[in-house]
Amino acid sequence: MRPLEYKDGALKLIDQTKLPTQKIYVECTTYMEVAEAIKNMIVRGAPAIGVTAAYGIAIGAQSIKTQSKSEFMQNIEEICNILRSTRPTAVNLFWAVDRIYKTALSHMEKSLDEIKQAILNEAIMMDSEDVEANKAIGKNGLSLIKDNFTILTHCNAGALATCDYGTALGVIRAAHDAGKNINVYADETRPYLQGARLTAWELTQDGIPVTLICDNMAGHFMKSGVIDCVIVGADRIAINGDTANKIGTYSVAVLAHENKIPLYVAAPLSTIDFLTESGDSIPIEERVSSEVTHIMGVQIAPSEIKVANPSFDVTPNKYISAIITEKGIIYPPFKDNIIALAP
Repeated sequence: MRPLEYKDGALKLIDQTKLPTQKIYVECTTYMEVAEAIKNMIVRGAPAIGVTAAYGIAIGAQSIKTQSKSEFMQNIEEICNILRSTRPTAVNLFWAVDRIYKTALSHMEKSLDEIKQAILNEAIMMDSEDVEANKAIGKNGLSLIKDNFTILTHCNAGALATCDYGTALGVIRAAHDAGKNINVYADETRPYLQGARLTAWELTQDGIPVTLICDNMAGHFMKSGVIDCVIVGADRIAINGDTANKIGTYSVAVLAHENKIPLYVAAPLSTIDFLTESGDSIPIEERVSSEVTHIMGVQIAPSEIKVANPSFDVTPNKYISAIITEKGIIYPPFKDNIIALAP
């Protein structure tokens, strides 16, 4: 289930704002259209945002008409800055943009056509690498999932949040494919309802048993002994293991800790911000009030009401049992073990 596909100079995206009732594709033929797609959550999920931005730079590079390499790089830098500005929390976005920019710099001795092709080739490689990383995350997480487990997940860290397969849902898919009898409880994930609209839809499409619950039901099912473990994705992981993920993850983590239920974070190494010491330094995106006051265009709150809408929160490392990556499972002490993986 690929949420994005590049072909013949255009990037085709599943419009995730329309799921699950409509499966509509948006075609981006300019880097500004790609930037708007990221900003407006047509595409979302840290790994998918990163690769989408990489393709956006490749599309932008093709439209640059100058024959001057210095002017070309100035234009590339402008494109990169616009894409960086779309969303602040997911570090994969900045990692991907920086990687593409460095690719352009490393090919400066070649012709402009060759530089443009190198940028596109790098974006395609990143796309492929993400799929392989997700499958490796799924394989590595298998040892943590026992037969007959019921797993709680929050938000959507599935194929729709990546280039395919998923991170948290990648572990769940791997367990299901291995023949393990598992059940999933999916938090609805207010205010954007990624759990209700996207995770529930993905798992239903794959025939994986899933039960949808409201966010404020998670503690009840944990205390009742229904939940065996929690698996979530991540948008940025500090080197001490503090993890930013969709708003509400922190509450789930505290509830899991209180009920002695392990919480696992599944994410590729590109989600680790090796320059950020702790979660205190992770920027938290504040999104528009209408996401809270309206659901699918229907107003549910009084007009002119004051609204707070942080899109992410940070879960301290003490509430995280392990971080599942494509290179293996990272256990505490997180800082020492994460630094050992630094590029």
